[in-house]
Amino acid sequence: MEPVSVMRFRVLLLVLFAVFPGLGAAQDAQNRGAYGDWIVFTINTENGLVCYAASRPIEMTPSSVDHGEVFFVISTWANGAAEEQPRFVAGYALRPETPPRARIGSSRFQMFAAGQDGFVEDLEDESDLVSQMRRGADMRIEATSQRGTATAYLFSLTGVTAALQRVDALC
Repeated sequence: MEPVSVMRFRVLLLVLFAVFPGLGAAQDAQNRGAYGDWIVFTINTENGLVCYAASRPIEMTPSSVDHGEVFFVISTWANGAAEEQPRFVAGYALRPETPPRARIGSSRFQMFAAGQDGFVEDLEDESDLVSQMRRGADMRIEATSQRGTATAYLFSLTGVTAALQRVDALC
């Protein structure tokens, strides 16, 4: 049986290639290490190297629904197109009228929904969210599916600082 981090990495790769078409083939991605509950990997694209820190939720509610593949990813492009860009990816279409919200401690961040993706609404808040992630223990994301199902996800932030340091070193 494979270690959990290797299985998580493979699942993340499959999901990322479905969500980020044009990144290349899954075999092009390189696992750059697991850091607590976060995995770092790189992908060579037409536009250069892309580095990611990604994690799956440790808790999903309600437990009675199929959430699909859900994860949170922070990406940096070596060419400067993005630096520590946070992104929530749901395994279903999100309802734009009730977009995702992130909470770390008492800090709250409004997101906007674009299909299955949630991005920080105010670009100036992206670095604040990542900074709060580095200091926090966990992050809660609340979202609503296109069908109206309210969902919530708890992400462990254990290892996110080390993972982002690795991402910064690579890109």
